[in-house]
Amino acid sequence: MENIINEEYTPEIVSIVDEEGKEHVFEELDRIETDSGKYIALLPLPENPDEEDDEADEMIILRVSEINGDTYLEPIEDDAEFDEVGKAFEERLSELFDIEGQ
Repeated sequence: MENIINEEYTPEIVSIVDEEGKEHVFEELDRIETDSGKYIALLPLPENPDEEDDEADEMIILRVSEINGDTYLEPIEDDAEFDEVGKAFEERLSELFDIEGQ
């Protein structure tokens, strides 16, 4: 007897407005929490899906901060922290996606 699971993948879409007011749209790949904090891995979605975008394949990792009940995504300034979190995401996501090592 064969079990067939019919699950449709529905990506979580995240919209971020930068300091200049421009909106950027991403697919959320994963979230993790470490002793250093909470983090999110995002994949940029192209503005025009019909055009190729080399940057669309680059995973972006941001720190998740909460201030007065509001959630903010900010870059990770510390190289050691970024490397640690990047490796954690790479390990988790390599099982699901084809990620090339750097």
